[in-house]
Amino acid sequence: MSGFLNTRANCVTDAHNTIGSGWLDVITLETVVTSTPLISIDLLVQNEHGEYLVGLRNNRPAQGYWFVPGGRVLKNETLDDAFRRLTYEELGEELERSQALFKGLYEHFYDDSVFGEKPGTHYIVLAHQLQVDQAQICLSEQQHSQSQWIAPEAIGALNTHRFTRDYFEPHHVRRTLRYHPTPDY
Repeated sequence: MSGFLNTRANCVTDAHNTIGSGWLDVITLETVVTSTPLISIDLLVQNEHGEYLVGLRNNRPAQGYWFVPGGRVLKNETLDDAFRRLTYEELGEELERSQALFKGLYEHFYDDSVFGEKPGTHYIVLAHQLQVDQAQICLSEQQHSQSQWIAPEAIGALNTHRFTRDYFEPHHVRRTLRYHPTPDY
């Protein structure tokens, strides 16, 4: 384990302040979260030492768990545009989807959401793995209070969310999983 990053020392900008036309107002977003699945991209970010970046989540869902970076695809946003935006917002560096390896399609079900204990959240997740120079990456503090580079075999040693651990299981079968925030995870 390489330890914690100095999360803001290398950052030039707080990329989360960039808002495009695909962002929904809070009332509309709550209706969408209640009614439909959300499409998201998760980033399995690997450094030059074979370690992966995880952040301690500030917000629901998965609040208080170590999780890989990522985020929602916006309305009228192509997957390539979403990938560039998310890598910039989450990592501080705009990267191309063509630089990543598509790892698979996953479904994540949560009992809670950004709005609180209800409504639950359903994500359709496009997981992508990418290699980066650790010195160039700066994980967003809006979503994560801490960040850490960790070897894949040590992922389970942290309070890592089940959905993040699934990305690193050698023969993980993509299955429908429901997450219930209970201490037995």
